[in-house]
Amino acid sequence: MLETTWFLLWGILWAVYFALDGYDLGLGMNMPFLAQGETDKRVIYNAAGPFWDGNQVWLITAGGVTFAAFPATYAVLFSSLYTPLLLLLFALIFRGVSYEFRRKVDSDSWRKFWDGCNVLGSFLPALLFGVAFANIFMGIPLNAQQINEGNLLTLLNPYGLAGGVLFVVMFSMHGSLWLAVKSSGELEKRATSLARKMWVAVLVMVVVFLGLSLLYTSLFDNYLNNPALFIVLLLPVTGLVLTRKYLDNGEQWKAWASSAAGIIGVTLFGVIGLFPKLLPSTIDPAYSMTIANSASSTLTLQIMLGVALTFVPLVIAYQAWVHIRFGHKITQEDLEYEEAY
Repeated sequence: MLETTWFLLWGILWAVYFALDGYDLGLGMNMPFLAQGETDKRVIYNAAGPFWDGNQVWLITAGGVTFAAFPATYAVLFSSLYTPLLLLLFALIFRGVSYEFRRKVDSDSWRKFWDGCNVLGSFLPALLFGVAFANIFMGIPLNAQQINEGNLLTLLNPYGLAGGVLFVVMFSMHGSLWLAVKSSGELEKRATSLARKMWVAVLVMVVVFLGLSLLYTSLFDNYLNNPALFIVLLLPVTGLVLTRKYLDNGEQWKAWASSAAGIIGVTLFGVIGLFPKLLPSTIDPAYSMTIANSASSTLTLQIMLGVALTFVPLVIAYQAWVHIRFGHKITQEDLEYEEAY
């Protein structure tokens, strides 16, 4: 029971991370298409400014839970995906540094360098998370010793690449919606226009990814064995439909919240289909990493549950306060603030 509880918490933590960090990754990716000058770039940086580092807490929490609750899977996962995870780590580091260093020197070439780091440091994590999770859903060639017999190119299969494209377009739309919430004037119009275009791309990629999931994975087995689980699919479908409805009505906050619900729904669809496996083997299902063969001791899981029930509500309360406190549109006065990006 404890193993199942932690499996669900593991999936929820990743889903919340993608819904929160997804929009600031989207802001960075969209900057070359939306910013037409230094003021626009500063609005985009400040739209992410008060939130991006807090959103990273969910990444640390999700990674920490993988390590503490399922250490054997953590070991296999990180040794199997060493190169993409290293690329992901460096991308996130350079992106984080860009927020602080960009304003340190009054030079166009200096600012362009850090803008490039922010754009690349936003695009790569979105792509790599999509490729990684698609391969986790599909499985990798683990042998009897839980050693990955594949390589980096093995991960770049059609299903993995489709997952990468899906995450890129989802985060791009999510970031456009957040920029529409935070900006005004022509920048707000461009952000809204891009969100409409990316909505179509997300719709196409969701359909493609579901079709490929039927061909390449066994995610639908749990749903076919227990049809009541299909209700989970209502979350991404409803989220996508409401995103377009609120976008057309000019209700930007509701459109962004619906997009977040859609991202959570897409992630939970895969996680629930994966259960009870954490990392399937494509060589033999018996070699898969599951909650049964990779969970920590009962005492460890009990202590972790107590810690999670105490601190996760505090993190949620802090995140809610930050988004309410700084969720207003950015003004010229905000840009002139000494600590502004």
